[in-house]
Order: sequence, then C-alpha cells, then structure tokens
Amino acid sequence: MKRLVLPVLPVLFLLAAAPAGSAEPPIHGFSPARATAQRALEARFDSFLAAEDQRAWMQRLTARPHAVGSPYGKENAEFIAGLFRSWGFDTRIEEFRVLFPTPKLRRLEMIAPRRFTAGLAEPPIAEDRTSGQTAEQLPIYNAGSADGDVTADLVYANFGKPEDYAELERRGIDVKGKIVLLRYGGGFRGMKPKLAAEHGAAGCIVFSDPGGFGFFQGDPYPLGGWLPEQGAQRGSVSDLTPYSGDPLTPFVGAVPDLAAGKRLAREDAPTIARIPVLPISAADALPLLAALGGAVAPEGWRGRLPTTYHLGPGPARVHLALAFDWRLVSAWDVIARLAGAERPEQWILRGNHHDAWVNGASDPVSALVALLAEAKAVGKLAAGGWRPKRTIVYAAWDGEEAGLLGAVEWAESHAAELSEHLAAYVNSDGNARGTVYTSGVATLTTLVDQVYGDVVDPEKKVSVAARLRAVETLYGSPDEQRLAAAGKDLPLKPFSVGTDYTPFLAYLGVPALDIGYGGEEEYGVYHSIYDSFDHFNRFVDPGYLYGVALAQTAGRIVLRLAEADVLPLDFVPFADSLQKAVQRLGQSIDALREETAETNLRVADRTYELADDPLHPVKPPRVRDPVPPLDLSPLEKAVAHLAASARARAAAPQPAPGAAAGLDRILLQAERVLLRPAELPGRPWYRHQLYGPSAVTATMVLFPAVRNAVDRRDWKGAAEEIAVTGQAIESYARQLDRLPLALLPGQS
Repeated sequence: MKRLVLPVLPVLFLLAAAPAGSAEPPIHGFSPARATAQRALEARFDSFLAAEDQRAWMQRLTARPHAVGSPYGKENAEFIAGLFRSWGFDTRIEEFRVLFPTPKLRRLEMIAPRRFTAGLAEPPIAEDRTSGQTAEQLPIYNAGSADGDVTADLVYANFGKPEDYAELERRGIDVKGKIVLLRYGGGFRGMKPKLAAEHGAAGCIVFSDPGGFGFFQGDPYPLGGWLPEQGAQRGSVSDLTPYSGDPLTPFVGAVPDLAAGKRLAREDAPTIARIPVLPISAADALPLLAALGGAVAPEGWRGRLPTTYHLGPGPARVHLALAFDWRLVSAWDVIARLAGAERPEQWILRGNHHDAWVNGASDPVSALVALLAEAKAVGKLAAGGWRPKRTIVYAAWDGEEAGLLGAVEWAESHAAELSEHLAAYVNSDGNARGTVYTSGVATLTTLVDQVYGDVVDPEKKVSVAARLRAVETLYGSPDEQRLAAAGKDLPLKPFSVGTDYTPFLAYLGVPALDIGYGGEEEYGVYHSIYDSFDHFNRFVDPGYLYGVALAQTAGRIVLRLAEADVLPLDFVPFADSLQKAVQRLGQSIDALREETAETNLRVADRTYELADDPLHPVKPPRVRDPVPPLDLSPLEKAVAHLAASARARAAAPQPAPGAAAGLDRILLQAERVLLRPAELPGRPWYRHQLYGPSAVTATMVLFPAVRNAVDRRDWKGAAEEIAVTGQAIESYARQLDRLPLALLPGQS
C-alpha cells in the first residue's frame, strides 16, 4: 500500500494512443468494431474520475475508527450505500452476526531476572489528528487468541516457522510449557500461535521488529512513514486453513435469524487459537530480548533492535494474561447492482472491504475509494443511457480484518445463486504509489495485460505495462526477467494470504483477480493507529494519482468483463501457467529428495558432529525417510491435453451471431469443473483443486492437496492427490474439447 505532499487536483488520464497509422490494438472477447466502441466508452469513463472525490471520501471514511461491529463502521456502511444509490445502483445493506472478540484484560510483565511491565499502547502524535481517538480505538491485540493466564520462561523462536522449531531442537531447546517470542513476518500471523501450540508452547508474543517495519527501513512516523518504536500490528490470528469466515458458522451464512444449533460452541471452533497470543511493539520487546540468555541466535534470526538476540530459555520469565469478550457483532455488507441489458443473469462482482483495525487509511480505504470512483463513473455512464451487457455488482465488505467475515458469510448465504450466475470477481485491498500488481487466475491474463497497455502511469507517463516490464526486467524472478526483457505478456502473480477473493475462488470456483498499485510508499504503520488520513497524504499516495490509476485499471477490467461479446477467458496462458507449475512442483520434490539424501549422508558420516563447535554444540538434523520418486505424469498429461485444446481454440474465429450467449453459459461454469466434490484433505471448506491454503504458511498455493501431502512427507497421499488433481485438469480439458471451435473468440 504507499512522501512528498502534492496539491490535490482533478486527475484525468487518457488512453495510451496507438502509433499514427497503426491499427488499434485488439481487445480479447470483442470484435474489432466493438473494441473501438469499448475504448470510446472507457475514455468517457475516465472523464468522470477525479482525485478530489477520493480525497473527500478518504477523509470521511477514516475520520473515526471503524472496526467490524463499531458504530462508525455502521455509519460508513450507510454512507457508502447512500453514494451507490445516488449513482443509480439498486443497493442494499446485508447484516450478519459474527464472532468478534475484543479484549477485557491484557497484561504482559517480565518477573525475572528483573521486573518490567509492557506498555501495550501507542501514544498519539501531534502531527496525526486521529491518533488521539483513544476511547474508540481497539487496543493492541490479536483477535482469535485464546483466553489465558500463563507464567513461564521465554524462548525466542524467530518467525515461528517449522524450520525455526527444528533449529531450536538441534540446539537442545524445547518450547514445551514455555512462552515463545516471535517477530512478525515469514508467513501469515495466524500460523504463529498454531505452530507454537503444536510444539507445546503455553503462550505466544509477537513483536514488530524495526528491520521489517521501522527505523531500519526509513525514518519513523511522523518524520517518515515507518512504524514508531511504540507502534504495533494488530491482526487476526484465526487459523484460516480449515475454513475462512465466522469461526462459529462454517458452510452456513451467519444471518441474524440463524436457527438455534447452527452455530458451533466456541470451544469446538477449530480456527480459534489454542493458546494466548499478544502482539507488542519494538519498545516493549526490547527489554524482553535484552533479558534473554542462552545461545546467541543464528545470524538470520537477528533483527534490528539494539541488543544481542539470544534464544533462552530464560532467565527472562514472563507473565501473560489475556481475557476477551466473546460476543457476536453485526457486520454490514453493502451490495450495489446495475442490471445488465442483454445477459442480466451473468454477474461481474467487484469488491473491497470497508472495515479497519483502527482508522485504516491505507488498509483498506485507499482501494475502497478507488472502487467508489469506479462505481460513480459507471453510474454516470448509465445515467447517460448506457447499460452493461452483463450485471455489475459492487460490494463493500465488512469484517475482512477479523477473518474475511463479510465476504465469506455473503458467499455462503448466496452460494446457490452465485454458483449459477457469478462469472468473475475482481478484488482490491489497498493501494499506493508504484507499480501495478495483480494476482489471479491465469485465464484472465490476456484481459489484464491488454488493460495494462491502455492505462498510463501517472508518474512516468508511459503505459503501466511498460513500467511493470521495466521493474520486472530489473527486479523480477528469472522467469519474469526473461519475459519482461523480451516484451512478452507477464503472467499474473500467484495468490498470497487470503483476502476477500477467497470464498469466490476457493469455495465457489469463480475466476478471481486481486489488484493494486504499490512499492514506492512508506508504509510501516500497517494495522496501527497511525494508518491514518494524515499519514496517507504524506507517505502513501499524495495527490491520489494512483487512486485514479487503480480506478482506471480495475474499472476497465470490470467494464470489459461486463461488455465482452463472449466472456474474455483465455485458456492458453492458463495452460502455460499450469505447465510451469508442474515443472516447479517436480523441481521442488527433486530438491527435497537431494537435500534429504545429502543431510542423511552427512549425519551418517559424522560431518555435522566433526564440524560442530563443542563450546556451542548444535545437534545434527534428524535423519529423514528418503523421498521416493513421485510420478507426475498424470499432471503432465492432463496439462498437455489442456494446452493442445487451448491452442486449437485460440485460433478459432469470432463467435457466430447469436451464439455468444450460449457459449457464455458454458464458459461461466468452466472454473466450477475444478471444484472437488468433497473437500480438500484436512481443509473441509476449500473445494478448488488448484488453489488452496498451505498447511505451513496459510498462503494460497497451486496444487494444495499435493503440496500439503509433500509437506507432511506423506508420499502415498501425495501420489493419490497427483492422480486426483490430474483427473480434475483432464476433465477441464475435455470440457474445453466440447466447445465448438467456431464459437470461441480468437486472439486477434
């Protein structure tokens, strides 16, 4: 999400013009004549975008804290709904009753070798006008922590990843019964207490190291945009690997009148942490780290606080006491529809959440105001007599920060109609100065790449595609560098930790995108009281230039999805992405096999023992069972079939007149073929065979069932899941084979 204060002026960007005398670039899914008309429509759309709108909405929405269930959260929902109605959308607010714990007791004190009581508070800053709203601010805490009162020795465990606990074991350190001190980073925060509990820890403390968020990155706020030493990151620690959404109502929308017995008892909810966990600031972490003894932490574990990082256990001994008010609160989703004129039964959904941990300027309002700008411009187009071919739905979700509550409960409540009607979902969650970033399903690659070519970067005055290729040429992965330098279409980024696209993609099987700009911002104040209007206007997107760029980019994506002759899915980049993913899967398994064999050999020949420093002993790694060969041919054959089918259809002519609507009905259901009849193993809510959460990081990964079996070193299970996933891709390819060649849109 991300220095210089600029005057706020109306910002209108024109389409990048084609060279004189050249043909206009094609738009996938449109005939040449309709592509020309579409670009004219988009130029009119651009003319309705103004930066001062976004600034005004930003100031209004961030004026007070607005967490889910808060009075100002409801006021914001009503304000947003009023805007949509004024622009001509059929708008309603849907209420859900969801579990959102807030703290009644927070206490952290060191009782040995000396006494220290953590402040657990962020001081107001004079330069930040909303930072003093103490009475309305949620305090520093982690939603989804267990209640608990624990006194124990402290152990420093780096990021708290599986390999970190393995390293502690090699050093003879057992965290059982201890309180682990972890730094933020290295994966989703919800995995930190989960893995700590699995290793026997009694409690968990997570701090914001200045190496990741504070003075090591740049000047702390208010001099710069980075986290002050007393700032801390709130956040949910719900375990999103079993399911997302309300912890008490998996698979069922948490509507206010939900029947008795439909909610789980809190103690039966698997997503709630099993041990108490508390986030703290760098200032509160420093005395704890300084009091630790034992071995010095490995080099890669050392952060940027001015002390030696020791591992413990002890002599630091701490008392951690937490208690929560486990209550149901109202989440308010705003849903606004503009009915399609020709195919109203096909829906394009565009969403961003409106709730925040505190004032939430960067997360999420920076992207929410861009969404509002899009909707206003679409409304003005409609007021002038235009109507989209397909229905456009805008959504402002509530409760994302606490576990994707609003989006998930809405998706679960409307699962049947969404499965029938929803063609695509376009998400955002934050925005800043910099380069465009889009993760998504690869069938949408061509759509996104063509939009990139038609939007002008407000700083560099070239297309955002040209700027992205420059960045990837210098700083991308080897594959991205090669493609960018050659001027090739860049693949969409992989999905990361789940946000509001999760229920639509992984639960319902809807092609999804997640889009935003960033990379040049100073944004260490994530989930703190300093993520504010004042901070945003100085350090994130002064002038709201990239707010307009996001509105142009996501707006074009929505308009092209809504207006295309045929849904603009391109199966060639989808097949290419899967071929590369299968190759990477094989390479990772081969690397694991080689690493296991090498480690076992060096343990057997005493290399670790002989190389060890006897004054600072470290045990050899555990001997592991060898990694057997895994036959990836079911995946390889299925993807090869898909690639051949995709290329045959990419060369087909435009759809015959009158045939497009029928083809659309088939294409709308294409992604659903990849849903599993039953859930992914150990992931009861997730059904998509290609996208699901990692059991180690909770981030979205490709081939989740296969990868999670490999992570467990369950080779029999991995082989079975390779076959199952291959069958799903084969079914997808056979479905593509059944599409008449003459009905699919060509590439030019």
